[in-house]
Amino acid sequence: MALKILSVVGARPNFIKIAPICEAIKEINSLGCAEQIHHVLVHTGQHYDSNMSDSFFNDLELPRPDLCLGVGSASHSVQTARIMERFESVVLNERPNLVLVVGDVNSTAACALVAKKTSCRPDHSATDFIPKLAHVEAGLRSFDRTMPEEINRIVTDSISDYLFTTEESANQNLSREGIPEDRIFFVGNVMIDTLLRHRSKAQESTILQDLQLVDGREVKPYAILTLHRPANVDDKRVFCHMLDSFLDISRRIPVIFPAHPRTLKRIQDEDLGDYFVDYFVQGPEPWDSRVRIRLVPPLGYLDFLNLMSEARIVLTDSGGIQEETTILGIPCITLRDRTERPVTLEHGTNVLVGSDPEKILREFDRVYLNEQRPNRSPHYWDGNAAKRIIKVLVD
Repeated sequence: MALKILSVVGARPNFIKIAPICEAIKEINSLGCAEQIHHVLVHTGQHYDSNMSDSFFNDLELPRPDLCLGVGSASHSVQTARIMERFESVVLNERPNLVLVVGDVNSTAACALVAKKTSCRPDHSATDFIPKLAHVEAGLRSFDRTMPEEINRIVTDSISDYLFTTEESANQNLSREGIPEDRIFFVGNVMIDTLLRHRSKAQESTILQDLQLVDGREVKPYAILTLHRPANVDDKRVFCHMLDSFLDISRRIPVIFPAHPRTLKRIQDEDLGDYFVDYFVQGPEPWDSRVRIRLVPPLGYLDFLNLMSEARIVLTDSGGIQEETTILGIPCITLRDRTERPVTLEHGTNVLVGSDPEKILREFDRVYLNEQRPNRSPHYWDGNAAKRIIKVLVD
């Protein structure tokens, strides 16, 4: 009988993490083993904007989802409830041996809860069963429970049967929380699998030319900014103070800001357009024609990877970008007080500054003047994490 795995994606980071798992399953099945893996890919629709969703399936050569739940945007509670309600019927109809969730978004926790609370009946047996649950990127902790992602991580890990970790701190966190050792598997980082696989293809992107960041064969110095966490963008005073610091930086090098839809809405609602050259409305301007932050639409994976690979500095409140810049050797200034990925501080290029404008500018000055880039990869960040995960599940 085939092993049936039902994998869940819902938001941009999920697509990046699930791509190598799909590829590893495809590789196993291509070997012609007697027991094939029947893989069902479910997209909850948590990210529904085409730039945040569809383009990633194309860039990452992901198979189209077998099922789309179309939950759309809502408050955390409403969105989680919608996912749970719609995913329950999927589990009952598909009756998977295992549900696999990735990361820490609402789709992760919602589908994890459904998987472990749904009793399925096999075709030829009267004995019901509850699917096993696997969590990829388990054990990460910021120790800040005001972050919705932290709650999603804790809930998902507490009920998972297989916990696949990316770094040693995650193993220690899970052990402290009482997770049995035989459920914890240190496999590496699937996001890095995707980055290493697509890095050369990303070099074919024309994003640098499109944004006028190339002078002949030379790439001009520039910074990338990403910002979307509620703690940074929901309070207008905090947001404006941060924007003031980014504006100071833009007087030295261009600051390219691919805007998350949530952040763009905040900019529009708070009438903060004066901080930006708005590519959404005005079209591209010559790169040095205005000293303002350069607002651009959300980018596809390959465009963003190419842009990040050539950046002088990245400023972000994203978790995944901390990991990607670690492998790329690009200085990363993280606009948070804590990180759930401490290995990026120890082995990578990452430094925490929070939302304090003085700290942001001080760290920018330090990094901008320092040409040295560390070149140490964390253990198992080698492009083979997904293969290790599938081997564990098959065995």
